Amino acid sequence: MSATRLFDGHLDLAYLAEIGRDMHAPLSQCRGTLLPASITLPSLIDGNVRGCLGTIFTEMSEEDSPEGLQLGGFQHTYPPGDAEAAHRAGLRQLKLYHAWRDAGVIDLLPNIGDAPLALGILMEGADPIRNADEVRWWADQGVIAIGLAWAMGSRYAGGNSQTTGLTAEGRDVVRAIDDAGVIHDLSHLSDKAMDEVLELATGTVIASHSNARALLGGANQRHLRDESIAEIAKRGGVIGINLYGAFLDPSFEKGKKRPPLRRALDHVLHVASIAGKDKVCLGTDMDGGFDANCLPEGIDEPNDLNTLLDMLRAEGWSQAEVARFAFGNWARMLGVADSLVGADPS
Repeated sequence: MSATRLFDGHLDLAYLAEIGRDMHAPLSQCRGTLLPASITLPSLIDGNVRGCLGTIFTEMSEEDSPEGLQLGGFQHTYPPGDAEAAHRAGLRQLKLYHAWRDAGVIDLLPNIGDAPLALGILMEGADPIRNADEVRWWADQGVIAIGLAWAMGSRYAGGNSQTTGLTAEGRDVVRAIDDAGVIHDLSHLSDKAMDEVLELATGTVIASHSNARALLGGANQRHLRDESIAEIAKRGGVIGINLYGAFLDPSFEKGKKRPPLRRALDHVLHVASIAGKDKVCLGTDMDGGFDANCLPEGIDEPNDLNTLLDMLRAEGWSQAEVARFAFGNWARMLGVADSLVGADPS
């Protein structure tokens, strides 16, 4: 088990269960799609991941595809514009997190009990919210952060594959998120939508799983502009570093040589140089639509993240700074740092 506690700000756990992975099996025995796997619940515990944000991830199906026919018939998809189908898809994943909570597998933040993993629910793409009046209901069910759109956009905002901003309904949802005390996740928004959220929102903003655009050619909206990094930090948020290979090396192709872990370190150091060491953390997105072979060299499961921590120490980061990157920055921002047990070695 890892000696240092970890908090991962972006894991698609319910989605992985929906597409057929046995999330209760060890990695060596897990079956389903997106293999080899890096994430199951036992692998998180073995890696001393004590906290995470687990997503409700839904996506629009193709125009001519009925609900749920993507990825072998699993029900995380919905037809474009169908708010009821999106709502049903989101509810299925919400109910799974509730079932894990009721079984003692996880605690749902902000409530901390005896479960080995404390999980906050992050909605990645807000289409399951049928209208702004429902935001508070989702918050009452355990949703602590909401990203208005995934790459393809939503009824509320343009995604990173688009150039559109907020819709009128999206502006209402932004205000409702603030009123409910929920965090805004800016990852996956178009530049225009991100700028409009930052202009309108009054609450906390984060980027749960985004990297530095300056290190990746400077054009892809999926990555953060330096000025966005600075603004998130100014407003008390954090940035989670994403370990997907193509987000570390744009030339990466699945099945080819994996990018060196040094590329991830470069993003940590770049974000820290702008935002400060207390605003950068992990948002690995492990298995978020890809398998372990799409991670950087040497990272096959959560326990391997210690290698990245060792690299930070080699860069001169103190043990306290490394511990904050690994766990404390997320936990303090979420107000749970003193509640999660398992102290790091001094």
